Amino acid sequence: MEKKRVLLGMSGGVDSSVAALLLKNEGYEVVGTTLDLFCKDEALNESTINDAKRMCDCLELEHHAYDFKDEFKKKVIDDFIHCYANCKTPNPCIECNKYMKFGVMLRKAQELGCSYIATGHYAKTEYSEKYSRWVLKKSNAGRKDQSYVLWSIPKEILEFVLFPLADFESKDEIRNIAKENNLQTANKPDSEDICFIPDGDYKKFLEENSNIRPKVGNIVNKQGKVLGKHTGLYNYTIGQRKGLGISNPVPLFVLGFNSEKNEVVVGEEKDLYSEEIEVTDINLLLVDEIKSWMEVMVKTRYSAKEAKAKIKQVGKNIKVVFEEPQRAITPGQSAVFYIDDIVLGGGKII
Repeated sequence: MEKKRVLLGMSGGVDSSVAALLLKNEGYEVVGTTLDLFCKDEALNESTINDAKRMCDCLELEHHAYDFKDEFKKKVIDDFIHCYANCKTPNPCIECNKYMKFGVMLRKAQELGCSYIATGHYAKTEYSEKYSRWVLKKSNAGRKDQSYVLWSIPKEILEFVLFPLADFESKDEIRNIAKENNLQTANKPDSEDICFIPDGDYKKFLEENSNIRPKVGNIVNKQGKVLGKHTGLYNYTIGQRKGLGISNPVPLFVLGFNSEKNEVVVGEEKDLYSEEIEVTDINLLLVDEIKSWMEVMVKTRYSAKEAKAKIKQVGKNIKVVFEEPQRAITPGQSAVFYIDDIVLGGGKII
């Protein structure tokens, strides 16, 4: 039986290049696409698109580039700025996956007559007999697994999403495949920064692209005692210890913010731990609702270890109660719930 057309998101990097090769070898009719999203450095922008196009030419694949800068700004960049303006720490990759890679790319797939969409993420989709539905699962990549940033995918489209890199355990395996097949991207460095802030300086980005400006205020303890001065709330993150400019017998850490008073609140490390949190903007993939307490594992940021917890829906939100208190939980980040290696769902930490 002939395999169907699949639209593959291609960034010009090694992961998407190898994903294209694997899909083609499996018999899919692969169509590559590169979404032109945002980059002030037009040369870098063109380089990304050209690298992807060259890879498609090398593999004899169709390639399309689309300009979605306006939509990316509205859905991803404006959210990024809004979060920092409201003392939250966003994860823009999650918004991009929701609205761009599995939003507008899905629409383009339908226009191009593709039955599936695919990306070079390290994650897995499969049909679960136990749950009688398609599920999102962890890949075999261990610490490089990216299921955490994919919790916001609409569950209705999971059966049409392919992750060709699901079963690989390391990036070295991917690079070796690229070398063996003479792909030009074999040694291309990974991008570690936010795509629209290639130099990693998010504070400079905020100052240049929004009305957020340094505004000096007080650093206070939990009792409201003034201990020092800060240079602007957006310059600090929960759990931060260095750069506070405070002399204190016991190390102090950023606990949170009082935006009305323009204050950074600090305390001892023991004050950083939380037993429970609430999560909003939820997306449930494995079940339709959580009526009673459910035991799960929870990740509260991409690099965090999973923690045992129980969860329950409270109105439109989910309440999370941890078995052991968790350190430096940060509003704006995502809490993602797992049952074994399956993503139950997730949401934004309030």
